[in-house]
Amino acid sequence: MTLQRARRALVAGLVAAATLVPIAASVTAAVPTAAAAALQQVMFVGNNWDGTVDVIRPSGAYTRLGRINVVPDKTQRLWEIYLNPVKLAFYLGVQQGPGEGHDQLVDDMYTTPDGSALVVSRPSFADVVSIDLRTGALRWRFPVSGFRSDHMAVSPDGTRVAVSASTSNTVHVLDIVTGRQVGSFGTGDKPHENVYTAGGRFLWNMSIGEVNTALDDPWLDWTKGDRHITVVDTATFQTAKVIDMRQRLDAYGRTDLSDAVRPAVFTPDESTLYFQVSFFNGFVEYDVAADRITRIATLPKNPATSEDRTTWVNDSRHHGLSMSPDGSRVCVAGTMDDYATVVDRSTLTPGPLVTASKPYWATVSADGRDCVISESGADQVTAISFATGQKVASVAVGDHPQRVRLGRVATDWTAPR
Repeated sequence: MTLQRARRALVAGLVAAATLVPIAASVTAAVPTAAAAALQQVMFVGNNWDGTVDVIRPSGAYTRLGRINVVPDKTQRLWEIYLNPVKLAFYLGVQQGPGEGHDQLVDDMYTTPDGSALVVSRPSFADVVSIDLRTGALRWRFPVSGFRSDHMAVSPDGTRVAVSASTSNTVHVLDIVTGRQVGSFGTGDKPHENVYTAGGRFLWNMSIGEVNTALDDPWLDWTKGDRHITVVDTATFQTAKVIDMRQRLDAYGRTDLSDAVRPAVFTPDESTLYFQVSFFNGFVEYDVAADRITRIATLPKNPATSEDRTTWVNDSRHHGLSMSPDGSRVCVAGTMDDYATVVDRSTLTPGPLVTASKPYWATVSADGRDCVISESGADQVTAISFATGQKVASVAVGDHPQRVRLGRVATDWTAPR
């Protein structure tokens, strides 16, 4: 679609809309809450392509409790984009690239400590917003630097949220209640995953480089940019350490693997990091103290999966990791191979391959018994028992679920109308 045709199509739709949402300040003060409410734990599922978040039970039957619209200001945001040629170019680039022809309207989400608001990163709108869970209204909006927001992480005390700004190689750290920036730091190319460690003292960011080109042959790996892990001190936002996995992979003898670190998970004692890399059907084990790769797990390929790397979504063959609370098992989302499996950590042996349609993320249920994956190709989330490796439940959600996070809402919560 040309820019001119895109403009005409959008303007026609906007003219038909009844009203525009009033223009809000970039960051406004959060709405004060009343007396603290009793809270219940729930699970949030971000439906990236339709701009909604489903709220489901966090264990057991995983029944759906309600749905939240996280783009109540969509009309206003689109007006701003289509009236700015630079923003429009990047918006269409996100849509046709990582969005696979769709808007990316919700990437990641966390609740505020009091369970009154949901904080959401919205890639196509290049922002982070806070949505009131009672009313569905915006409390605040923070536009990130550059033109796309991505993965987030919440500090262990729940007071800060870190968000990757993909196109500016920056991580912003915000006060989760007010939306005001408390710090930021530079990263490698295309910051992606964020993980807090040491009780919140450090923040790890993994940069994945350029994933939207067709230059995917191994010999063209140099075109993907500067990819490394940046570890910062969260008191000062100064870099404490930079880890280049290219050097570690080469030392292990795997010069063939990409050094673009994708989803990652630490053991409970944070001594070992497990991570996925671009184009690889498996994951890597890294000893933090020794600063070296110790083992690499290669998982089964699906014979039906094309070996044409340019057909894999955003350079990821497998995308999604979680770990059982006791640290004995790793759950893997085999995205392009259409399965998920629970791997014995001691032997790196996979369990049953549970058929799943483009699983995109993996997390842990509230009771710690299950791995919960998002099936972006089937519009459902599925729970797999850590103990047996077998599927235990599935629940339908919205269009193209990706991130799945635990959070809290009031015990008497109902979805906004």
